[in-house]
Amino acid sequence: MELSLKRKTALICGSTQGIGLAIAQELALLGADCILLARNEDRLKSAVALLDTSPGQHHQYAIADFQYPEQVIKTVAGLLRISTIHILVNNTGGPAPGLIQQATAEQFLHAFQQHIINNQQLAQAVLPGMKKEGYGRVINIISTSVKMPIPNLGVSNTIRAATAGWAKTLSLEVAADGITVNNILPGFINTGRLESLINSNAAAQQIAPDELAAQMKKQIPAQRFGETREIAALAAFLASPAAAYINGTSIPVDGGKTGAF
Repeated sequence: MELSLKRKTALICGSTQGIGLAIAQELALLGADCILLARNEDRLKSAVALLDTSPGQHHQYAIADFQYPEQVIKTVAGLLRISTIHILVNNTGGPAPGLIQQATAEQFLHAFQQHIINNQQLAQAVLPGMKKEGYGRVINIISTSVKMPIPNLGVSNTIRAATAGWAKTLSLEVAADGITVNNILPGFINTGRLESLINSNAAAQQIAPDELAAQMKKQIPAQRFGETREIAALAAFLASPAAAYINGTSIPVDGGKTGAF
């Protein structure tokens, strides 16, 4: 099985912590040159220092805030002047929790801009290089809410489904160019976002966060929360030459929780 990513460059968004950082670490282990993209320079420097360099690759970082798509695309345009990006990992923090009936138009617009617009502009920027190389991987970190909506995540459920629709459409257009577009759907993964959601929902239900966490684990056949490395393992495979014929998919990584085919 060909898993090597030597002489491939990966741009990983939201990669200073959690799932994004775990993916960067895994891609580096397979030999990729990694570019970490996030807004906090101190965290970026620390994250780059964690990446493996034993195959002799070079890692770097770039600064951009995903709340400002024009800033993101300007930064990436600069990177593309010196390097072809073969692997794009779209990974952006999700919208705040809340009931959809209480969500404002501004919340929807902000989420659409932060996710769909950023993804679209990033893909448009890197696709020419991918086509020229005959190799491209676009990997979107979304959510199992693509399959089944998650309670109290009204805006997030909506925008995640839109992202999946965008990705499927793009996958059909670029497949003949040797480019794949796939979605990873994390379930309950041990991250800061999960902790925040547990605390928020526990407060709303007037119970202790530990009690709510225990209830959530009982809903998962694996009886535990997932780890970021378990998302990263799938991302690394999808980025590799071995996954060349896997395209347009949305794959849950959730311990079996999602009750949909």
